[in-house]
Amino acid sequence: MKPVPFQSDSEIATAIPQVVKHLGKGGLLAYPTETVYGLGSRAVQADVAALAALKGRSASKPFLLLISDRGMAEAHGLAFNASADALARAFWPGPLTLVLPGGSGRLPDLLRGPDGGIAVRWTSHQGIANLVAALGVPLTSTSANLPGQPPGPGADAIARDFAPAVASGQLLILDGGVLGNRPPSTVVDCTRPQAHIVREGTLSVHELRRAVGRLAP
Repeated sequence: MKPVPFQSDSEIATAIPQVVKHLGKGGLLAYPTETVYGLGSRAVQADVAALAALKGRSASKPFLLLISDRGMAEAHGLAFNASADALARAFWPGPLTLVLPGGSGRLPDLLRGPDGGIAVRWTSHQGIANLVAALGVPLTSTSANLPGQPPGPGADAIARDFAPAVASGQLLILDGGVLGNRPPSTVVDCTRPQAHIVREGTLSVHELRRAVGRLAP
């Protein structure tokens, strides 16, 4: 299965129905984001387990979710405390991942981290946001790489690394061009009243504090 062009508005509009159909049948997806290429699936138990198997990832290391707007997170039972609310208002859509409580019975436990929260980001990649909106449910996300390797910079590298899954039709790749060596999203845990930083990425702690003051980690 050849990578599907996913750069111009017309390419994105043409690709979305094909991708929604593929994901709806339990398929997996490689796709560009505002940071690096990601691997994903629908946020259902069987599909998340298939994604973990493809990535060679331990079930104890959860994936994050990409959403098309804040309402999608709330519709799946994820809760925003004061810190999460302030950070989301300041930096969403964008490269900020928030770990939120909630989602019990609505999202797979495979997505839940050791703190009990689920990581979620409103992506600022407009094509992927449009795709998630068309899908109607969050899209799981993990960097598109084999264990111990850097994320694939483009569709050709991903097709090489995951050739068996591509050949079998399990993995569909969206070609969003070659992405530069960008840091991943910044991750902030908002499962407790005081937010704390999990990973400093594209957004620095200084930027977070400048935007929301004492509500930042």
